[in-house]
Amino acid sequence: MRTVSVLRYGLGALGVALVGLGAWLVAAGPDPLGVLVWLAGALVLHDGILAPLVLAVGLLLVGRRRRGLLRGALLVAGSVVLVTLPLLVRPGAPPNPSALPLPYGRNLAIVLVAVAVVTGVPIVVRRWRERRQDRAAADG
Repeated sequence: MRTVSVLRYGLGALGVALVGLGAWLVAAGPDPLGVLVWLAGALVLHDGILAPLVLAVGLLLVGRRRRGLLRGALLVAGSVVLVTLPLLVRPGAPPNPSALPLPYGRNLAIVLVAVAVVTGVPIVVRRWRERRQDRAAADG
């Protein structure tokens, strides 16, 4: 048997064992139904909203010159929003006082502006260099 096949089957068996361990831990937990509802909600949110949205944005970026940089920025911004959103929309005081020690709305805005700047600066610099090279080529 080839080494790749042994590794593939070994990793597959490890994955199945870990899925079994996870299922056992959920069943032994205090609220297995709540965990299953949360997992179902995460699945619906991902497959019903997030994945189609990412595909739509990807289709809008087809043909753009710097689409890799834009896609990276959108993935970072989307990930930050998804991590922060539950803390922002939860009504009332957090159950754990350390969950919201800082103003998440303001900090989310700061992070999103930072992502936009880190994405925008290379685009502006590249355009400036291209225009400068075009002018030099036209003059020379």
